[in-house]
Amino acid sequence: MARMLNTLSGRFLILTTIFVMLAEVLIFVPSVARFREDYLLDRLQRAQIASLAALAGDTIDPDLEEELLRNAGVFNVVLRRDEARQLALSSPLPEPVSHTYDLRAAGSVALIRDAINRLLTTENQTIRVIGAPVRDAGLLIEVTMETAPLRTAMLDYGLRVLALSAVISVLTAVLLFLSVRVILVRPIKRVVGKIRDYAEAPEDSSRILQPTAGVRELREAEEALQSLQTQLTAALRQKERLAQLGGAVAKVAHDLRNILTSAQLFTDRLEASEDPKVTRMAPKLVNSIARAVSLTESTLAFGKAEEPPPTLTRFALSELVADVMESERLAIGEEDISLSEDIPGTLMVRADAEQLYRVLFNLVRNARQALAMSEGGGEVCVSARDEGDACIIEVSDTGPGLPAKAREHLFQAFQGGARKGGTGLGLAIAADLVRGHGGTLELSRTGPEGTVFRIRLPQGSM
Repeated sequence: MARMLNTLSGRFLILTTIFVMLAEVLIFVPSVARFREDYLLDRLQRAQIASLAALAGDTIDPDLEEELLRNAGVFNVVLRRDEARQLALSSPLPEPVSHTYDLRAAGSVALIRDAINRLLTTENQTIRVIGAPVRDAGLLIEVTMETAPLRTAMLDYGLRVLALSAVISVLTAVLLFLSVRVILVRPIKRVVGKIRDYAEAPEDSSRILQPTAGVRELREAEEALQSLQTQLTAALRQKERLAQLGGAVAKVAHDLRNILTSAQLFTDRLEASEDPKVTRMAPKLVNSIARAVSLTESTLAFGKAEEPPPTLTRFALSELVADVMESERLAIGEEDISLSEDIPGTLMVRADAEQLYRVLFNLVRNARQALAMSEGGGEVCVSARDEGDACIIEVSDTGPGLPAKAREHLFQAFQGGARKGGTGLGLAIAADLVRGHGGTLELSRTGPEGTVFRIRLPQGSM
């Protein structure tokens, strides 16, 4: 029983019973007051009939007079037919009159107050009641009567009203209980069952809830849950694909590292060449291959979910940016794209040089590719400034700006690609590396006038 009452429908049952009983109690007092008024009016009508019978003859037998008063339920009857007050019937009063009630001008509040007082007064009293005769048979009629029969009748009527109210409240509560179970509880249980079924295999799209509820609020809840489950299933599938891709990339990176290691051996021999062009280009080739080897090793570490922490050193930012720009100029070819830098020569940063190179390289290459796709050319600029506790680096371009779809998932791998065929890995990697430094990478602005990415690197003491 206690378990049933702790359910939604059980609580509706209890609350409905209480509310209906409360409503009946509020109706009970006016009903009893109306019953008392009807009771007194009935005594006045009986007394009027008895008085008219008495007035029909000049004299009346005492036994008949007593019988008429007993049938009317009163002690005395005074009927005023004209300006003269006339006593029609009378008998000895058991005790003096305690209260007088005039029903001709009694309001609702007065009737309710008098009814409550009568219920609370347990002793039998003699009262005077004044009313208007029916059918205009006089100016007024006045009777005296005892209150014990009145109070007994009021209590009997009140108990019958309360009993009927209890039956109505229980019947209403049961009907509401059954209605709630059909309209709310069953659909809710069905949704709970669907949620449990989905939780067993969230990757299975066939287990996603399909809204069927007819109640608008429940249907909105089902639609919201369906949207949540759809997004979660897609995210889990994406996560699984990323895990598979990570394993594949790790295998490729492993073999690529071996190939690059062999290439590194050949570049060592190139450094001994006396050809001026080879002598000038060899160091850059060596650095590029060294970075590629480092990147493949980092990729292997990433495939093991072990992104290496940055090795912080202090170095001149201008040299690193110049190296990034010179590497990217080789990829420009005949495109009408210019690269510029605005880095103070004395600006020193505290960061991992290799990781910061990857961050700037990804941002500059994305900007250069965006300009190449616009077919209008443009400029890519890297600038930096020292703000005391942090170094601010900005990579800007004069391209057409990022599309809305790219902005929604800007730093999410395989979702934030800004160009056709792009994977969004570059920005995701850059953001991850900057976070490893305790800094932030954000899109400062984008639009027809161009795009600006801002890097904030905290600069603490080493």
